[in-house]
Amino acid sequence: MKKNEVPQDLGSLGKITKEVCYVTDESGKYTTELSNGWDVKTNALDVTWDDIEHKVAAAKEKVLKGEASPLLYFLEKNVMNIGILSSYTGFFKWQIKRHLKPAIFKKLSPKKLAKYAEVFNVSVDELKSMEANDK
Repeated sequence: MKKNEVPQDLGSLGKITKEVCYVTDESGKYTTELSNGWDVKTNALDVTWDDIEHKVAAAKEKVLKGEASPLLYFLEKNVMNIGILSSYTGFFKWQIKRHLKPAIFKKLSPKKLAKYAEVFNVSVDELKSMEANDK
């Protein structure tokens, strides 16, 4: 892309920050140019965030129906998967999969609950009750 072709569409983050793009100048050498955003990228991000919001809502519904533990809700809300949560907590993936079952989650030790709460940046009470759902 040439320096004068850099998109300047005001995107979601356009008022906060600018994006660095690599472009060619008049002599054909690579240089950088700041962009306020690009409509195509903004639309793609909007679709992605909508998908995340749907996943969070579905996870919340499963928890409220007793089909999953609150861990599922916080996983989706924090855009994590079991592998990421495993690396943050030190728990094995198979353990986390078990902890996603409501009956197992209710039996977790205070130490394990505290570890999950720390990772999700909530209190243990918020973790257990999903009171942090609007934060």
